[in-house]
Amino acid sequence: MNPKKIYLTPKGLEDLKKEHEELTKTKRPEIVVRLSAAREMGDLSENAEYTAAREELAFIDGRIDELEMLLKQAVVIDSDAQHHGSTVDLGSQVTIKIANRDKNEVFTLVGEWEADPQEKKISHESPLGKALLGKTIGDEIEVEAPAGTVLYKIVSVS
Repeated sequence: MNPKKIYLTPKGLEDLKKEHEELTKTKRPEIVVRLSAAREMGDLSENAEYTAAREELAFIDGRIDELEMLLKQAVVIDSDAQHHGSTVDLGSQVTIKIANRDKNEVFTLVGEWEADPQEKKISHESPLGKALLGKTIGDEIEVEAPAGTVLYKIVSVS
């Protein structure tokens, strides 16, 4: 089985590595100490601190496993190497104009793990991201949205 590639910008990869390091070197050891101290308090069946620490440790261990899987499958988006002239690709910053509006929107096309609509980072697997991939300046694209079909025009790619 070929694992799915996880596309990340260099910053996204750095953020995941930092989170992994913080969880493994700081938070997990702290929870293990808390769990040990709670265990020494006696009756575990009625020990809320023990139960809370055990649940938190399970959550942290799950996140560590998830991060390790992501880091193994990570493919770093080299935005300089990816861009072929004015073609939209992963790592591209795209300015689009929404039809019937005098306002431009700027989005950065990233992998699904870095997508953050509030920061205008959209996944290459989102409807808009899929429609933008491979397009060039001046192209018009249609995207199905809950409110109906939206028409966009690509103004610039960097």
